[in-house]
Amino acid sequence: MSLKLTILGCHSATPRVNAHPTAQYLEINNRHFLIDCGEGTQRQMRRYKVGFSKINHIFISHLHGDHFFGLIGLIATYGILNREKDLHVFGPKGIKKAIGLQLDVSQSHVRFPLHFHELSAKKSECVFEDEKVRVHTIPLNHRIYTNGYLFVEKEKPRKLNIEVISNYPEIETCDYNNIKAGRDFKLKDGTVLKNEVLTKSPSKLKKYAFCSDTAYKPSISEIIKDADLLYHESTFLSDKEALAKKTKHSTAKQAAIIAREAKVKTLILGHYSSRYPDINLFLEEAKTVFDNVILAEAGKEITA
Repeated sequence: MSLKLTILGCHSATPRVNAHPTAQYLEINNRHFLIDCGEGTQRQMRRYKVGFSKINHIFISHLHGDHFFGLIGLIATYGILNREKDLHVFGPKGIKKAIGLQLDVSQSHVRFPLHFHELSAKKSECVFEDEKVRVHTIPLNHRIYTNGYLFVEKEKPRKLNIEVISNYPEIETCDYNNIKAGRDFKLKDGTVLKNEVLTKSPSKLKKYAFCSDTAYKPSISEIIKDADLLYHESTFLSDKEALAKKTKHSTAKQAAIIAREAKVKTLILGHYSSRYPDINLFLEEAKTVFDNVILAEAGKEITA
């Protein structure tokens, strides 16, 4: 397992007793990311045993309160906990000003390095990359500047085929890294053992696409193509499609169409409007278009 998603909150607008605004914790290829940070996120993190210290990168989709009003509280808590590691926050232009003002007027003391990466591009771009993961923006269509995020594992080394390698005593443990890196091995008699004989293909690279608040936007299908998991907002059902268009949100059916066109493996629905008493209605509508659908619920863990 190299991809695990924990839903911390998945409802729209204001927090309620059993309805928490958007926040997710993603583990992919041994990296740990927080995606959006609605009000009460850090309490949800404690409830579902998300390690505060593991998070070094936070991705905010847009500056509506139900997606980032929990960020200042989390940052302040990191200060109280005497955090020393760098914290990187990715989000729309203006997020640095919004958080900086709150830290300033409250005289909160943040002694750890806090880095803001403000985004304004209207086309998809790579905003984070290390040796294990790349993150690209997914430009969305909402009432204010909004991005989703695509998290992609980077190429893994090939796996050693120990059954074959054990037949050649000349291959020592110190040679393994070179073989995993793709090199052939030359025996003393001059015979060249091809790398594809000595190794097995690595597991398929995992992809997670997060699409928060957005009007129906079919063009994103190309960016998120073949994702293992797609989270797509579904604030309304088709009975409110006109309202969805007016407020720049999506219906469950529209989210399912995106999933089908992008050929993703699993669709996760969320950001439900409180006007619907039964969220299973979202599942039923989406399944008329796309089979593999999951409803987001606080505390739910989804793996791929």
